[in-house]
Amino acid sequence: MKRFYKSVVTAEGQGGWTVLLDARPIKTPAKVLLTIPHRLLAEAVAEEWSAQETEIVPATMPLTRHANTAIDRVAPQRDHVIDEMAAYGGSDLVCYRAEAPMALVVRQHGAWGPLLDWLEARHGARLVVTEGISHVSQPPEALARLRTALAAHEDVVLAALHTLTTLSGSLVVALALADGRLDAEGAWAAARVDEHFQIERWGEDSEAVIRATNQRAELGAAARLLDLCLRGA
Repeated sequence: MKRFYKSVVTAEGQGGWTVLLDARPIKTPAKVLLTIPHRLLAEAVAEEWSAQETEIVPATMPLTRHANTAIDRVAPQRDHVIDEMAAYGGSDLVCYRAEAPMALVVRQHGAWGPLLDWLEARHGARLVVTEGISHVSQPPEALARLRTALAAHEDVVLAALHTLTTLSGSLVVALALADGRLDAEGAWAAARVDEHFQIERWGEDSEAVIRATNQRAELGAAARLLDLCLRGA
């Protein structure tokens, strides 16, 4: 789609902020008014639209995408989305440790052990750790507490947390990022412990570099959204 507007501004309205293109409010792909609950996020979304040149490139507008997702996909099925995300706690990346080599075992323990300690202290959820890839059942009360932690967040934050969880394979990492326990760099490092270890040993091919670069950018955008919504920065 070619850029069809000249001016981009934000305006406060009922229920939040909107972004106006030539005085017309943006709508989501489902044709719902794009209402954003936080001024700073609305301004950041407006910046994405302002940055478009002759053509609109959705791939360069991750905050807009998350805001759309919150309205079109999270809000209509909020309980289902929360249940789906909470289910990641049942097979969370940080609970599955290598048996060898010892260097990797030590690295996983150093990166993930403190996150599980934080999770228990912050949310009262104690997850079971295992070695190898065989599934281990997590305590139902721990999974219930993870669901409660998710349900405390508004729709637009849940949209970002969903992206972070699926990218990292870890609800624990996503929640730690939302709480400020990790920043974007720390979350990326925690999610990529195994990959970084293998790269150090065997190197990295060009396709993997491109894929990792894209994923890192997507994680960074979701982390920025959390900052805008939860910390006003």
